[in-house]
Formats: sequence, C-alpha cells, structure tokens
Amino acid sequence: MNRDTLLGIDVGTTAVKVAAFSPDGEELAAHSVPYPISRPRPGWAEQDPEQWWRATCTALRTVLSGLPDGAVRAAGIVSQVNTHLLADAGLNPLTPAVIWQDQRCAEIARELDARFTEADKQRIWGGPVTLDASFAAARAAWFARERPEAWARARWLVSPKDFIGARLTGRVATDLLSGVRIAGAHGYLPEAVELVDGLGERLPELLAPEEPLGRCAELGNAPVVVGTMDAFGAVFGTRTTEPGRAMVSCGTSLVVAAASRSSKRARGLVAFPPRGDVVVHAGPTQAAGDAVRWWSRVSGLEVPEVFASAAEGTAGVVFTPYLQGERAPLWDADVRGSFLGLTSSTTTADLSRAVLTGVAFSARHVLETVEQACGKLPSVTFSGGGGRSDLWTQLHADVLERPVERLEVLDSAALGAALLGSVGAGLHPDVETAAAAAVHVSHVFEPTADLNPLYEAYRASYDGLARVHELLAQR
Repeated sequence: MNRDTLLGIDVGTTAVKVAAFSPDGEELAAHSVPYPISRPRPGWAEQDPEQWWRATCTALRTVLSGLPDGAVRAAGIVSQVNTHLLADAGLNPLTPAVIWQDQRCAEIARELDARFTEADKQRIWGGPVTLDASFAAARAAWFARERPEAWARARWLVSPKDFIGARLTGRVATDLLSGVRIAGAHGYLPEAVELVDGLGERLPELLAPEEPLGRCAELGNAPVVVGTMDAFGAVFGTRTTEPGRAMVSCGTSLVVAAASRSSKRARGLVAFPPRGDVVVHAGPTQAAGDAVRWWSRVSGLEVPEVFASAAEGTAGVVFTPYLQGERAPLWDADVRGSFLGLTSSTTTADLSRAVLTGVAFSARHVLETVEQACGKLPSVTFSGGGGRSDLWTQLHADVLERPVERLEVLDSAALGAALLGSVGAGLHPDVETAAAAAVHVSHVFEPTADLNPLYEAYRASYDGLARVHELLAQR
C-alpha cells in the first residue's frame, strides 16, 4: 500500500463517509456510518450534530485500522451545504442543525429577497439570484426570532464540515465556496451579513479550501484542510475544473455543474467565485436518492428492489421529484411532487421507472440552464451513489441526449476532499493538477432511447399545475 495516503471525509445528508485514496485516485479503503433526518413538522428537516461527530469518529477508526501507521499524509472535509448549526464557544450545539432540505424559513427568505431589486442582485451577486429557505441570513433571522435564548448564547453559525474540522483541530474556519449567497470572491458580503443583527460576529473566518486548519493527533499528526461544500468537492473529484467539462453528481440530491471561462450568469444557478479564470456554474436539486428512498418507503420495496422493479417497468408515466419543494432551477418552496399519466394498466414497476426517470429529467432541466451560462457541453461525468446503477446511468444518458461517463471513483465528493488535502500537504501544487492525476472514467453510456415527449410533459407540468400547487400550499 502506498505510504502517501489521503483521507476524504464527507459529512453527507444521510451518512458520514471516510475514504482513503492514493494520490493517483485509487480508493484504498472506505467506511460509511448512517444517521437519520428528523422531520418534526411538515417542511422541517433537522439532524443532531453530535451524530455527525460520532459517525465521523467511527468511520475514521474503521478506515485507519486497515492502514499502516503513519500512512496518512493529509485529510480534507466536505459536507452538505446550506445546513446550519448554532453552537456556543465550546462548539456545543444549542439547537438541532437545520439541514438544507428544511423549508421553515421560506417566508422569511421571500421577505429578504424582496428587499433587493434586480439591479441590486446584479451588483451584489453578479446575476439574478433567488434567496431561498436555505439562505444563511434567513436561517439566522429565524433563530433570532424563534430561538432567541439560543441565538443570544451562540458564538458560531457553522456548516457540518466546519464543525467536524474544528472538533478535529481546534480551529473554526470555513471557505468562500461554502458561503453560498453570503460570501463573494473577496469575503463576506456586507449586504447579506447585515440583514440580521449579530450574524457577522457569529461567522467563521474565511480560508482557502486547501489551507490546513491544523494537525490532528488521531491521524498521526497529519494536517486537516478546511475543505468545502460537498457539491464543490464533487467538482474537484470529477475534474470539473477545466472549461467545457460538466458533471452530474447523483446522491441524496442531484448537482449539475460545468466549468467555463465565461462569467455569464443564468437565472436559477449558482455561479461560484472564480478560481483563476475559470467559473463553475452549478444547480442543486432537492431530491434524487431522496426520491428513491421516499418511493421505497411508500411502495414497500427495499431500495435494491426499487431498481429491480424499475428495470421491469415501461416508460409512459411522468414523475416530478418535488417532494419538498425544488431548488435549481425553479427555487420554489411550494411546488409538490406528482405522478402524471396514470392509467388502469400502470404497474408498480412503471412507477419505479418513472421515479428514476423523473430525477434524470430534473438533471436535464438544470443542465439546460447551465448551458445558458457555459455553452454546449458535449458530455457529462456521472458519479455519486446513483452511478452504482447501470439503469439509472443509462436513463441519464437517454434523457440528457449525450454520452455519460461513469467515473471509477463514484464517491467524488470524498475524493475531492482528499485532493484538497493533497494540496495542503504539498503532494500536488494545486487541486486542478491533483484532479487531472486522480480522476478516471470507467465506462461510457451512450444514448439509446428517445424520451423527449415525456420530458416535454415534465417541463409543461410546472406551469400547467401552478394553480394546483398554489392551492395545496395553502393547506
């Protein structure tokens, strides 16, 4: 085993995964520890931050037990983004963490969004953004209003990876890329931070993702770098660091991203602070693997059985995966999921297939928006847990109408975290070089079916059912 081993820690929505890699991208060991999401009220989604910590410790011990002493050269951390933890000066959680799926702040976010004109948004954020329920200032305003005692005691408002990084090293810091809508190319945005009294004093310092936070005794005194959000970890772990490259990362949610030298903005997307002359334009959806888990629960099928069922199904039913609103490119907290086109002959297998296809439709919707910013993208890489299914990967190729390159390392966010660690330890000069050495394609899926009529129905359903969604949101 290569003595230069890199660890990637991914604090995801459903589990912590720790993976060990060689500098050339070979996965040497990996272990995941799951934890639940609590949904105490409609639209709410919370987690216990101490479960993140316990899961991280367990996964680290398991992976380290199979490595030689002193093998770890560095570690990086990524995590679910727009998940917010309120903690005191000792990093003790004061409330459950409000995760990215949570919609309790939707009305507050609409109020904040309405304070900015289109010209304001162009000046501050560089384009026509939407401040949604996961916006850090909306969350801070909710804490200040609904949990005033906790807000008064709070020293930190941090993301999961910053909480874990601080527990490992003793230093609290974050990165620009994770500060969606609240940080820009040169630091925190005053116009965003000043929306809530006291928010600025509770935010961590900003460092580069590859900068070491400190050393960790449990890792043989190896450095732990700041890291970034899981979506941008996947950008690094798929080599979407070069103009013209694009990715679909299919996990609990789905993220579509592409790199470009163009800074042109498209409504409904996030344009990240540039790295050199390259800008990454991306859009996250609300439910990918989460839609499969939902269908598993209501259908009574185990998740593997959902995929087996889908393989027996036929196309014809349209599923919209708006189970808890939708993020990119709609940014609509009130839209709801649906099955369309049901007949008396529709089977469970047809619905299973529709769920997988509907998630792929959401990827195409985002990809079309990404191409408005980046131009035509000839192919995409595919990673995340969804890449373990040949059927789901093929459905994405059919829906996206272009080759889909499944990567050798599907845990692209964890790989991206490890590559940031490699730069922090001096094994690579920059993450772009590290990604070029570590990211490899395992198989290319070519389009084989025309699903355009169903996709057109999928797109038409949003406007066609607008009044339905409005009425349901009033319940």
